[in-house]
Amino acid sequence: MNKQINYPIEFEFKILALSPQFYVRDAEGREIAYVKQKLFKLKEDISVFENESQANVIYTIKANKWIDWSASYLMTDASGTHIGKMGRKGARSLWKATYEIFDEHDAMEFKIEEENAFVKIMDGVFSSVPILGIFTGYVFNPTYNIFRKDGSKVAHFVKEASFLGKKFKLHQDEELNVQEEERIILSLMMMILLERSRG
Repeated sequence: MNKQINYPIEFEFKILALSPQFYVRDAEGREIAYVKQKLFKLKEDISVFENESQANVIYTIKANKWIDWSASYLMTDASGTHIGKMGRKGARSLWKATYEIFDEHDAMEFKIEEENAFVKIMDGVFSSVPILGIFTGYVFNPTYNIFRKDGSKVAHFVKEASFLGKKFKLHQDEELNVQEEERIILSLMMMILLERSRG
């Protein structure tokens, strides 16, 4: 993702795939990455490919412990270099999704915080109802805000109104350097897979 990226960035899940998979495209429709979660893994294991051909892995994201509410997820580039990690804020995330992003030196850099927990709860409840669940993607769409340590908001991530709730968009609110942008996008990739598994 070291290319120029134009916002907003769209994350769109592939329908009828055995394992969770989604496209990441910029505002011009250019494919930035293609994400695939491996099936039947005791630890979360995510491969981030250059595109849908899945020929070149450009990043990996792996849990550093068994699946758990407070697990952290290590991010590495194609050469295996550690570039950062993302962690879920334990019990707090049971009610309102909260994650922290750390840089390559394990210093806390950003916080991802769900804007309205009620929207997420209603989305989860109604999406489990036969037939009705198909339409929740048009009604209940949570927003996640990304803040620096000083509390300044740098971006917001929104679930778009869409069939089966399969689209998300990342909007930029403040300029980011390449490394910050990289860690935020990778963390959101992991987060939406975790949040979808919560319902």
